[in-house]
Amino acid sequence: MSRILSGIQPSGVLTLGNYIGALKNFVKLQHEHECLFIVVDLHAITVPQDRLALRKNIKELTALYVACGIDPEKSILFVQSEVPAHAELSWILTCNASMGELSRMTQFKDKSAKQETAGGQISVGLFSYPVLMAADVILYDTDMVPVGDDQKQHMELTRDIAERFNARYGDTFKIPEVYIPPQGARIMSLQDPMKKMSKSDDNTKNIILLTDPPNVIRKKIKSAVTDSESTIGYDRVNRPGISNLLEIYAVITGESIQELVAKYEGKGYGDFKSDLAEVVVAEIEPIQKRQQEILESGEIDDILDRGRDAAMKLAAKKISKVKHKVGLGRKR
Repeated sequence: MSRILSGIQPSGVLTLGNYIGALKNFVKLQHEHECLFIVVDLHAITVPQDRLALRKNIKELTALYVACGIDPEKSILFVQSEVPAHAELSWILTCNASMGELSRMTQFKDKSAKQETAGGQISVGLFSYPVLMAADVILYDTDMVPVGDDQKQHMELTRDIAERFNARYGDTFKIPEVYIPPQGARIMSLQDPMKKMSKSDDNTKNIILLTDPPNVIRKKIKSAVTDSESTIGYDRVNRPGISNLLEIYAVITGESIQELVAKYEGKGYGDFKSDLAEVVVAEIEPIQKRQQEILESGEIDDILDRGRDAAMKLAAKKISKVKHKVGLGRKR
């Protein structure tokens, strides 16, 4: 059985794009693979966070994982900072990474530009966080990592660092593969379908939040950008708006793009958007209710305690081996 690992930052409310591109896939994968899902709070603090909000977000994200269908009995669900080996391995790997390869990361360029625009400092953590991501992955001998296509560059770096370490110190890390779902890997903004739907977007019309009430979801979908064509059709290059909506519809219902196009032959955008809005509401509303039930049940801490203990047991062997290979600590 292959081992899969992925993580989400507990910073802000997740979007429909996060759900389709990550959480919905996680639920399927846990039945076929050994899965570790991380609340990556160390990644979150690469930019300033309110400590009380961060702690609240950690529990809410955990509840959301479970509400979406992650089974803590099947998968290991834990908080990154509660397993010290992540930070330890990250430092060791940082000493085996170069400034040049980190400076080429497009995510760093984008995020640092936003920080500068907002008048904030660019932290060393923001620069080096792809190394922490690499540590998260290879610490557990991960076989496959589900990522959006905007994270492929980071996974290439992860593989490079692991291969470099193996060449220098001997076979230590498994080289992970990337898993990108055939549909839904990159859900786009509702108003600007040329850019990814992002929870950090300042314009709330661009995104559907998993906390949005049904009436808000309906309004956002009905005002989503399409084009001047009179038919429902899929063409990511020339018709990005309607194509994005078709992908959302297809991933949620399980219908193919071709089936949906045929279904709406002779119908206009009004009918299509109205139906899509109800599909999205029907998908999100039960998750919202389940998340609240889990938060009120008090079971979050027990879930995270069990996940932490399981993750620490796996991580302990690997970090011990790594320290031995690089000569850290005393030999008795």
